[in-house]
Amino acid sequence: MFIVRTNAENADFVRLVAQLDADLKIRDGEEHGFYAQFNTIHKIKYAVVAYENEIALGCGAFREYSPDTIEIKRMYVCENARQKGIATKVLAELEKWAGELNYSDCILETGKNQPEALGLYKKNRYSIIPNFGQYQNVENSVCFKKKL
Repeated sequence: MFIVRTNAENADFVRLVAQLDADLKIRDGEEHGFYAQFNTIHKIKYAVVAYENEIALGCGAFREYSPDTIEIKRMYVCENARQKGIATKVLAELEKWAGELNYSDCILETGKNQPEALGLYKKNRYSIIPNFGQYQNVENSVCFKKKL
């Protein structure tokens, strides 16, 4: 497996995000429209794609939230490639890249209907924090933070 640093123009990243959005539309139900407005990729400069045997299996991205903090976005692994550690490797690469750019903190939001994501972030030493920004007072959101 190898990971490529890229941006939102990468065709494999775009394809994987479309799969993520289809999955989230089912999981989020009626609330999908609310979340979708915060998950566009056209402004994403920092994205990674994980490949195995030249096949794109996972992705993730980040954007600047504040001068010292990035927000992890668009984490996804194809259903048939889960439980292989790909998401952890994608997350680690995003954290490494953010550190190289002198960010000190990572924050993110995920949903209560995404148990795989909740487990991933807890396993990778993220701590639950009060919901930030647009996710304040959103019952189904769970926000996390980690020091780099």
